[in-house]
Amino acid sequence: MPEALSAPLVVEFPFTRSLGPVQSAFLTGLRERTVLGVRTTGGKILVPPVEYDPVTAQEIRELTEVAATGTVTTWAWNPAPRRGQPLSTPFAWVLVRLDGADTALLHALAAPGPEAVRTGMRVRIRWAAERTGAITDIACFEPYDGEETGRPTPYDGEFTDPVTGIVTPARLDYTYSPGRAQSAYLGALSRQRIVGERCPDCRKVYVPPRGACPTCGVATSEQVEVGPRGTVTTFCIVNIKAKNLDIEVPYVYAHIALDGADLALHARIGGIPYDRVRMGLRVEPVWTEDGRHPDHYRPTGEPDADYDAYKELL
Repeated sequence: MPEALSAPLVVEFPFTRSLGPVQSAFLTGLRERTVLGVRTTGGKILVPPVEYDPVTAQEIRELTEVAATGTVTTWAWNPAPRRGQPLSTPFAWVLVRLDGADTALLHALAAPGPEAVRTGMRVRIRWAAERTGAITDIACFEPYDGEETGRPTPYDGEFTDPVTGIVTPARLDYTYSPGRAQSAYLGALSRQRIVGERCPDCRKVYVPPRGACPTCGVATSEQVEVGPRGTVTTFCIVNIKAKNLDIEVPYVYAHIALDGADLALHARIGGIPYDRVRMGLRVEPVWTEDGRHPDHYRPTGEPDADYDAYKELL
């Protein structure tokens, strides 16, 4: 039995979005220590605000200021905070209905332990020392002894230098275990070989193997070495440089049908100007020193493959 492989992996990208007038006012208000909601056509005040009435679907723009104090409606204790969460010490996730609002806002509550948290407790916003126009301008909530204060007040939403867009980093940390079939595939790649597995029913060879035929649904185990040469079936030209990827744009990413395989895999094409890459181009892998997988594929110099030879793999 080969050794089971596993590796820590991270998927991370910055999510950028523009803001409409309501969300812009809400986040700019947080920067100015002002909490804004929006009044629906039925008279309810929603915090956080939305741009369309959840009942009538009508556009709503009537901004209303609510208090920075409120009441916990429900909660859950977080004994082990993770990277990027609001607090580094154990805290409670709480839904807080701010005074003057009809809906609850999700955030963190700083508390010494779960015994100090209860539904119905009074809390107030602890503002971040530095505010930029984001939900993190609310550092957290903290216990508050006062009664319900303040009444919702209409607000014109006018600010100097309003926030018009935000960038939210999205990140997923996980451990990947490829399983038997892909472990064998990765082991072969480290020896500069490419192997797939053949379905015992339809006889198709899949690369990378998944341990089962996606068409027939039966287990696969027969290993078949394919390639290393193949044919470009389809491709795209990449014009936007990826963060932390040392490849100059534009470059080509393609689906490549390796000789002997019945499923195209994707890889970068190099060794040829991007505007000369074409369907049917014959390519071969280029391995870097100590590389565990092909760095890219380059033209072999062979005549282009006939369309009928790869049309079923498009």
